[in-house]
Amino acid sequence: MSQIEIIGYVAALLTSASFVPQAWLVIKTQNTEGLSLAMYSIFTTGVALWFVYGILAKSWPVAVANGFTLVLALIILTVIIRHKR
Repeated sequence: MSQIEIIGYVAALLTSASFVPQAWLVIKTQNTEGLSLAMYSIFTTGVALWFVYGILAKSWPVAVANGFTLVLALIILTVIIRHKR
């Protein structure tokens, strides 16, 4: 593994891990009062596109990080949508 890949994986780990506390709080409390549906919709779409890009470009740090973040973002987005109804 090259130094560039190591940097990519460390960056992926840190940015993906930063999302865990928000997802955990939303799952635990089901409180989405301060979260924007528009922001999470746009963000989730962007993360999904980065995930596809990472796969197509065979950039595994990008694909792995965005795949993980996509799951968390979809969970949060689902809870937001459920509470907006």
